Amino acid sequence: MLVRLLVVEDEARLASALQRGLQAEGFAVDVAGDGPTGLELARHGEYDAMILDVMLPGLSGYRVVRALRAEDRWLPVLMLSAKDGEYDQADGLDCGADDYLTKPFSYVVLLARLRALLRRGAPARPAVLEVGDLSLDPAQRSVTRGGTAVGLTAREFALLEYLMRRPGEVVSKTELLDHVWDASLDTAPNAVEVYVGYLRRKVGRERLETVRGAGYRLAP
Repeated sequence: MLVRLLVVEDEARLASALQRGLQAEGFAVDVAGDGPTGLELARHGEYDAMILDVMLPGLSGYRVVRALRAEDRWLPVLMLSAKDGEYDQADGLDCGADDYLTKPFSYVVLLARLRALLRRGAPARPAVLEVGDLSLDPAQRSVTRGGTAVGLTAREFALLEYLMRRPGEVVSKTELLDHVWDASLDTAPNAVEVYVGYLRRKVGRERLETVRGAGYRLAP
């Protein structure tokens, strides 16, 4: 089955290179050079995934993905940006993107992440995530436990959100490092253990299980 992709990127040379490379991999690729055009194509085209730049003429990538999610359109989105700060990445994920890759990036890594998005597909997701007595609102960046507000740092919030999107599943340290931390940085693997420890103190030790040799699981 032909997989259709939408690339929204205003740097013409990069957009052209992505289109050529992805077409060589067997994808059908449409390109938009600004936010409003990308949004309209995403609304009306039958795409399997979108590669979306953050800094776009007319409408930023953040606003594009927020508009799609507000309309309950769950097209998988891989966001691209030269902004590599942890808060920038948290903002991209919180506004509704499924993954975030900083520029300059490895084409091999982009292709691997894109394929991972396509494997996961686009299940409809609620605006507010709920697992047991935990509730997380990505748009408001708020978390409650049993109705009581829980204060989290940006990294803790991103880690909890990733786990809450996979309740009951075992998530490896490598996957967490790839999606919650910047894959281009040399982050020590024990960073995951440290932040899991922080989360346990805030949401309950019994909620975050360690699966020896495999990773972590958020108990549903």
